[in-house]
Amino acid sequence: MELTLLAAALTGAASVWATNRILADRIAVERPTDVLIGAAAVGLLVGRLAAMMGAGVNPLTSPGDILIVRGGVSTGFASIGAVAVLAWTHRSTLPGALDQLAPAAIAGLAGWHGGCLWRGACLGTSTELPWAMASAGTSVSRHPVELYAAVAFLVAVPVLAALVDRPWLASGVGLALAGGVRLATQPFRLSIVGGPVWWYGAAVAVGALLAWFGHSRTRTRPPGPDSIEM
Repeated sequence: MELTLLAAALTGAASVWATNRILADRIAVERPTDVLIGAAAVGLLVGRLAAMMGAGVNPLTSPGDILIVRGGVSTGFASIGAVAVLAWTHRSTLPGALDQLAPAAIAGLAGWHGGCLWRGACLGTSTELPWAMASAGTSVSRHPVELYAAVAFLVAVPVLAALVDRPWLASGVGLALAGGVRLATQPFRLSIVGGPVWWYGAAVAVGALLAWFGHSRTRTRPPGPDSIEM
């Protein structure tokens, strides 16, 4: 792994840790930072394997290629892998565990996208907007699209933190935001094929459905303690 890619990953991990520290009194999940980083690692592996097979490369005959993360990672399969690990390992405490982990997960995405500064990969399509940035050695101004995503995810963290005690709501809103931010910023990215927009759209739809379900449950729940037993 290149050092700049590692630095971006560490930025995401640090964001997860900081958010969990701030919300420690509202999180009953044991070792939440380790849980999220572990799930992200599994998701990365699943996404890399999916990308390899999609490109016609057999992971069994080319195991060394699995480590070449820059060769491509399927965002959709990586997300499914990470969420599946979280859901399975915390199946006895759903949905509370996912809701409590949602703010730090989104903060991790903010850190990862903000890590573009270490990778020199923040820029997208050209623009003349006053906040545009240019790569070294060129005068072409471009959208700092990765920073757009980082700021959007960062702003979403306190919103999700306010919802952690409402079953399915924080996790649903978090999933919808994860897909929505990527969907909204995709037009500003440099891409030949347009990006996996249908994956982002699916995340928005599923997240909205979960959030609606959680909101409906909250409205119809009889008066009583709001705490989630973990």
